[in-house]
Amino acid sequence: MPKTLKIPKHRKPIDAVLWVMSQLRAPHGCPWDREQDHRSLRLHAIEEVYELLDAIETGDDHEMLEELGDLLLQVVFHCQLAQERQAFGFDQVAQTLADKLIRRHPHVFGESSVDTVDGVWAQWDRIKHAEKDGTPHARPSVLDGIPRHLPALLRAEKLAKKARKAGLLDARQPRIRKPTRRQIAAELFALAQYAQERGWSAEALLLDELKKHERAWRKSEQKKTAHKAVSSP
Repeated sequence: MPKTLKIPKHRKPIDAVLWVMSQLRAPHGCPWDREQDHRSLRLHAIEEVYELLDAIETGDDHEMLEELGDLLLQVVFHCQLAQERQAFGFDQVAQTLADKLIRRHPHVFGESSVDTVDGVWAQWDRIKHAEKDGTPHARPSVLDGIPRHLPALLRAEKLAKKARKAGLLDARQPRIRKPTRRQIAAELFALAQYAQERGWSAEALLLDELKKHERAWRKSEQKKTAHKAVSSP
């Protein structure tokens, strides 16, 4: 008969979660948990986010509470794995987050004055760029920083937004003439069906199209940067 673990009393619930995770990964722990690594867990986080979205959409607080816990489990699991290889732990992740939030909200925690949402975003981008400049994580292009594994349509929206803000979108590019929201939705669905009927993946087609536009935008951005460098005294 396996030995029953004596569960210690924790002052805070998060301490209990961290302890449980450490026991699941211990030599006497769960076989499934013990064989996981960062890579094997990566898609579980995406699944948990979508389950949380479902709970939010339905307005079910009970489901939301449970799904938030499942999402927290992903964070705790990755922290445990990182701690085992002496990279970082949960406390470092939490402290890094707190420090970043304070640093990027000087209008709340400092003396900056920003009173619009657009101003907050512009300030956030400036601070983030300054933090990463000169480091291995620097983002020289305005198009950098968009996760590679985003769904194609969401990636398209984010790339277009960044390109538009940087003046990289070609105003002459043909577009559908001012469709309504309903027309856009219907057209997207029709295109997805059209692709599926012909054995194509609408997701893959859009990703390929995005790659072409992103290459063109990056070349245009590089030319602008080179021109400014030559023009500056």
